[in-house]
Amino acid sequence: MLQPTPIPATARPRALAIWLFAVAALIVTMVVVGGITRLTESGLSITEWQPITGIIPPLTEAQWQAEFLKYQQIPEYQLLNQGMTLAQFKGIFFWEYLHRLLGRLIGFAFFLPLVFFAVRKAIPHGHGWRLVGLLALGGLQGVIGWWMVTSGLTERTDVSHLRLAAHLMLALSILAAIVWEALDLLALHRDPTARPARLMRPAIVVGIVLFIQLLYGAFVAGLNAGLIADDWPLMNGRLVPYEGFALFGISALIDDPAMVHFIHRWWAWVAVAALVLFARQVRAAGGRKASIAIHSAFGIQILLGIATVMTGVAIALAALHQLTGALLVVATVWGAHELGRIR
Repeated sequence: MLQPTPIPATARPRALAIWLFAVAALIVTMVVVGGITRLTESGLSITEWQPITGIIPPLTEAQWQAEFLKYQQIPEYQLLNQGMTLAQFKGIFFWEYLHRLLGRLIGFAFFLPLVFFAVRKAIPHGHGWRLVGLLALGGLQGVIGWWMVTSGLTERTDVSHLRLAAHLMLALSILAAIVWEALDLLALHRDPTARPARLMRPAIVVGIVLFIQLLYGAFVAGLNAGLIADDWPLMNGRLVPYEGFALFGISALIDDPAMVHFIHRWWAWVAVAALVLFARQVRAAGGRKASIAIHSAFGIQILLGIATVMTGVAIALAALHQLTGALLVVATVWGAHELGRIR
């Protein structure tokens, strides 16, 4: 006698997986645009959060002047950008507007298909709550994004690097969760009796190591710490640039630009060692392609990081560095899923 299938006949795990991979691609794009927004100092150009009406940008000269006037009321303009022309303002407005527009697009790209699949009963048992949880995290990401922006509207000339880090790390966490869920659904499509992969201890260890490296990357971006030194492997001619450390104690680890830059540089090699060992385990478990992806991603990431520093944080290289960081997260999740599959 044939065993009954564990998923309903109407379930479409492959279609769900393709949809989630498409959303993941949008999130990677969002991460890159967010990086460019930070690099071009564009994040405070829109001083209000209007989730619905904000979809429409200024269309007339009067509307542009009104937006520019709002920007002129905040410290960034008053202390750093006095004399900025309307044309220059439009340039920074573009990146922040594109970043927010992508956020709205991702919201629609997730919510509307989720409703469609739910109505068609295409979601396999046990996966609906996961997808609703991902939707809730997406909403939280929007709230944290605005919370980040508000930190630079009254007393500061930029956003808090701690809030920026929270915003980026949640985005990468959502990306990781979406890719994991898509891989689970793809496995279910291939084998209706497949169970969700488990998060194994090696994956947890490498995840923690990579999380720290990415977190310090966010701190570097938020503090403009990449500009501290443009030489490598030394920093301003020293292995340990202690003369550049302005703070001491615990606060130095998260607030001192020189210290943050130093940690980001050298923790990278801890991450490389962890990823090499992890990729070997993934390959041994049958995940050869995932292992190659991990090696390729961190190799390119290291080279781009060095190039970014040595060019004085060229925007194109810095954006590619952030793109590869997001792809490294995807590759690592792929490897973790291969390791945790119940064969």
